[in-house]
Amino acid sequence: MQCPHYDAGRCRSCTLIEIARPEQVRDKQAHVAELLADHDDVSWLPAVVGPESGFRNKAKMVVTGTVEEPVLGIVGPPGPFAGQSVDLTDCGLYPPALQAAFGPLAELVTRARLQPYDLSPAPAGSRRKVTQRDAARRGELKHVLVTLSPDGELMVRLVLRSTEAVARIRKHLPWLHERLPGLAVLSVNVQPAHAAVLEGEQEIVLTERATLPMRLDGVTLHLRPQSFFQTNTGVAEALYRQARRWIDEIDPATLWDLYCGVGGFALHAAAPGRSVTGIEISAEAVASATTTAAELATLPPDAVVGSRDADWWRRAMADVRFAAGDATGFALGSGDDPELVVVNPPRRGIGTDLARRLEASAVQHVLYSSCRASTLARDLADMPSLRPRRAVLLDMFPQTSHYEVLVLLSRE
Repeated sequence: MQCPHYDAGRCRSCTLIEIARPEQVRDKQAHVAELLADHDDVSWLPAVVGPESGFRNKAKMVVTGTVEEPVLGIVGPPGPFAGQSVDLTDCGLYPPALQAAFGPLAELVTRARLQPYDLSPAPAGSRRKVTQRDAARRGELKHVLVTLSPDGELMVRLVLRSTEAVARIRKHLPWLHERLPGLAVLSVNVQPAHAAVLEGEQEIVLTERATLPMRLDGVTLHLRPQSFFQTNTGVAEALYRQARRWIDEIDPATLWDLYCGVGGFALHAAAPGRSVTGIEISAEAVASATTTAAELATLPPDAVVGSRDADWWRRAMADVRFAAGDATGFALGSGDDPELVVVNPPRRGIGTDLARRLEASAVQHVLYSSCRASTLARDLADMPSLRPRRAVLLDMFPQTSHYEVLVLLSRE
């Protein structure tokens, strides 16, 4: 992949861009194999590899420049472009449909008079504190976050310092719908702190629709503004498909999906007669998962989703539930053990407490989806009775050293 921004030194996010893609994948496979070297009986499937460019479904754009000439992209990395505004609206990681949205969104900044937030720190060596008056001069618009669905619809989130501009944005919503016919959801996120925090707790949805449908492998997940979703739709679809195959082979009667997010694993794992419980700390994500489950449970009689008819889905959803809560707390507080547990934790892994709870349980299988193999290896050390049997590397993040790995553990 060739990138003019990388070549010029304006952006260094794609740290492996100078390495051929096959070599990137081989190095990642070697890395995870080394981390799991103590488990030499793992059966590895071929790595899942999608396109090396145009794969991202989400853009997180810092907004700099001025009201008249806003810049959507990043603040330049250390070097000649340090601290400068870098326009990344033509970034090769974004598909054309996502790139096409940036022009109208930049025009919205001008039309709604959204002053870009000034990220500049106090001068080096300065003892000046950022006062309330200083903050008032620093502008409003911090980030523009855009998510693209497989069907070409968009969710746009404007991260602002306050609600001051909400009425102006709402005024221009009809115009934005004309310029972006695929706009499904527009929201304002309020992040008042002068800190390196992407978003705040308050979300104000300005459109009639509040969720973005993400159709994956026959299941349409409903994504709310503050819900997490994988950035690579094609590889995420392969991840859920592989998980469902392994789960259906085991055919557990009971299953927990811990760190369930918007329900991707739980809903793909559901089947008639199977009890599925999804636990997620984010109430927004749980609301998304619950919406999808209710939709599948009430399909029209002649509907077919994936290869399953409406009656199959109705029976599959009969014993699926989602709840907001801490995954570790839920597991520690439960007196019952399911046959299979799915865990899809953040980069920090599941941690010692949950790993030891699973080790001491009657759980026969754990399906571990990890975005950081070093914490996966650490967690496996706390679950010696649950041995890795099958695994697959998924190149979710081309041009970087990051990847996803799905591992099926079974009790000895």
